[in-house]
Amino acid sequence: MSTNPASFEAVPFKGDFAHNVASAREIGFDGVELAVRDPRAIDQDWILKTVSDAGMVIPAIGTGQAWGEEGLSFTDPDPGVRAAAVRRVFLHLEFAGKAGALVIIGLLRGKLKPGAEAKSARDWMYSAFCRCCGEAERLGVKIAIEPINRYETSLLNTVDEGLAFRDMVGSPNLGLLLDTFHMNIEESSIEESIRLAGRRIFHFHYADSNRWYPGAGHLDFSSILDALRSTGYAGFLSGEHRSDPEPLLAAGRGFLTIRNRLARMDAG
Repeated sequence: MSTNPASFEAVPFKGDFAHNVASAREIGFDGVELAVRDPRAIDQDWILKTVSDAGMVIPAIGTGQAWGEEGLSFTDPDPGVRAAAVRRVFLHLEFAGKAGALVIIGLLRGKLKPGAEAKSARDWMYSAFCRCCGEAERLGVKIAIEPINRYETSLLNTVDEGLAFRDMVGSPNLGLLLDTFHMNIEESSIEESIRLAGRRIFHFHYADSNRWYPGAGHLDFSSILDALRSTGYAGFLSGEHRSDPEPLLAAGRGFLTIRNRLARMDAG
């Protein structure tokens, strides 16, 4: 759910925030993952109260709009842009501390831009994550890095790469966000990659193979959810998918698909 206008398509809820929170609650969701461009540009207390009054929580806060709308990233050749990206994450971490949420870093890590060497970009990314994780540890907030498919970035595409990078940074506050849309492109087996990540999974996004809601593509969510459950994961399942054919319909159909798969698993 976006707190402000955004161009990113894979956000089911945009627009009137209070109305969207009420709609999500009516569908049956327990929480709302927030997409926040700049925490200074929103009424944080009002947002927290609106979500709390609806009987919901905020499990995660996304940073991708800072990349998509402003071009901030950890790997920009301009050191000023890199520094601004880190400062922005610090603001997200502060808001997340108030919300009891984790912070997602997806495309804010950036991509390899023309004129930049791959080693330099990776060094910049590593340095930025070390700084952000240090602040996260100070605030008691977790960060989840999301492996993203090769068509969107050349940096950290697979679960293997994400785990290796996490180990290199070495912070207990850094884990992975796994997204079924990206995994369908990059992983030879979604289920095996989930099991490999295990307890290092901090958050989970669902979308079908075509980035529509679950049930609109060809992914086997029963098998995926069974693999996720086998890891002991007890966090949220968050719908990051297109709003086609209509936002409420898409969110509701995705919710029902996931809920029904879980119910069948519980029934044995």
